[in-house]
Amino acid sequence: MNIRLIEGQGIPADPVQDERDRAARRAALAALADLPSPEPLDTVGYRSAGRTLVVGTRADALPWAERLSAALPVTAVLLDDAGDDTTPRLFPVFAVRALVLTGWLGAFDATWQAPGTAPEHARFDLVLDLGASPQIATHQRPHGYFCPGPDAAARVAAVDALVDMVGEFEKPKYFAYKERLCAHGRNRKHGCNACVEICSAGAIADAGDLIAVNPYLCAGCGACTTVCPTGALGYAYPAAAHTGTRIKTLLNAFAQAGGRDPVVLVHGPEGAALLGQLDAVPGRVLPLGVHHTASTGIDLWLAALAWGAAGVVVVTTDAEAPQYAAALDEQMAIAQTVMTGLGYAGPHVRRLRATDADELAAALQQAPRGEVPARRAGFNVAADKRNTLDYALEHLLREAPRPVDEIALPAGSPFGALDVDAGKCSLCMACVGACPASALQDGQNAPQLRFIEKNCVQCALCADTCPEDAIRLVPRLSFRDSRKQPVVLNETQPFHCIRCAKPFGTVRMVESMLARLAGHPAFAGHLDRMRMCGDCRVIDMLTPTDEQTIDRARELRRR
Repeated sequence: MNIRLIEGQGIPADPVQDERDRAARRAALAALADLPSPEPLDTVGYRSAGRTLVVGTRADALPWAERLSAALPVTAVLLDDAGDDTTPRLFPVFAVRALVLTGWLGAFDATWQAPGTAPEHARFDLVLDLGASPQIATHQRPHGYFCPGPDAAARVAAVDALVDMVGEFEKPKYFAYKERLCAHGRNRKHGCNACVEICSAGAIADAGDLIAVNPYLCAGCGACTTVCPTGALGYAYPAAAHTGTRIKTLLNAFAQAGGRDPVVLVHGPEGAALLGQLDAVPGRVLPLGVHHTASTGIDLWLAALAWGAAGVVVVTTDAEAPQYAAALDEQMAIAQTVMTGLGYAGPHVRRLRATDADELAAALQQAPRGEVPARRAGFNVAADKRNTLDYALEHLLREAPRPVDEIALPAGSPFGALDVDAGKCSLCMACVGACPASALQDGQNAPQLRFIEKNCVQCALCADTCPEDAIRLVPRLSFRDSRKQPVVLNETQPFHCIRCAKPFGTVRMVESMLARLAGHPAFAGHLDRMRMCGDCRVIDMLTPTDEQTIDRARELRRR
């Protein structure tokens, strides 16, 4: 019998089990094919009349503009001197020294300026950019914008595609945004900026305390939903619950058919093309095609491991934006740290970068074969990302070879605690107002700062908002029961109003106010007002100074 070593682990491959795995994979893929396709909850519409802007040098742009003008209304903008060309043309030609281009299919706005003239503005439906560098430099180009480069075949393909882009079009609205969960900002302080930084289409922008997502530019890669720590941005088409059902169906059918140590292989269209070139794939590798490889993250990976996957592999190629690969690596580092911390022998999650079929084939022979829970979980992916993580983590802890109270995590993780310097904290509660996840809470009628670790997403808004610089993030994953309950991070003695005796602040806060505002005109000669609650302070300010009240007499006697 031909025995060969696999995965560099010195484990002999079993040809009999590999053949059994192949049969199990066929059963799993058949079960996957029986699942209904998701329907988009909402769509985004485009309308194009075919008005086309051709950009480039005279030598490049004019011949292609001539060709396109036979089918579409064309305008040519030349990025070099037009010379003395007086050839009559059926379309307008502008020689410009500056061009600004923004927009998407049916709504491209172009502003240019020719020498000695005022800036001109026009709107176009389509753009053929033949310049040396693209006018729209995002990695993911907008629909209707073609920048084929110098290759003649690519230019022909672009022109053919442009001719067909007249009429009305629609695409799914890939995302759902829940503003109440967003940790982007509070009170003009920025916290989480992960989605803005990772979007390769330029579709997400800062909008003050919230973000703004342009559905016309969104290409549906899902990277923003993968890096979002709260679930404020969710993948709506397909929803995470649908992808979770696909993964769970694959794994259940594979196990029921006698397969062992399954690996979920997440791939996009480019990865599918590479897989199609392979003569064979290890039987335990279960391909899962997705719209984009950046659309799955730690919630679905940990769920897959809880359902019995021995590993999750995400295949990337040169087609993905560089920041996507970096984000996947960071997410995988967190997931692997959790699995290792719980005592599961690994590795479990891995990103495979493949540029050709041979490279992919070699990498699949090293697919992870991590230790799995003794019992497979039965939960389904929830609509809320944090709930899915809770389900997966609770199961992995329950079945863990080495249960622990907490696991230290790398910086940037979506779980953690806070270290509050009680010596600096004045209990002003600015952090409570800034927290988007209700992880920080006040003590209601007591001068306390309370914290629920389970809710914390480590967005750092509290630390950035704190005027005393008293808060430090502690990335970790706690499994203690206390993580779900409010714990007191700081407390102090309350200060009672000297007029009505009602508690209205803390001793330290009042002392700080006295030190900072003693010279303020509003309190000059009336420092006692800072020792009063808000109601009594107003009463005191409106009471004539020559009027002796019973309360005032009592107050003077107390002194």
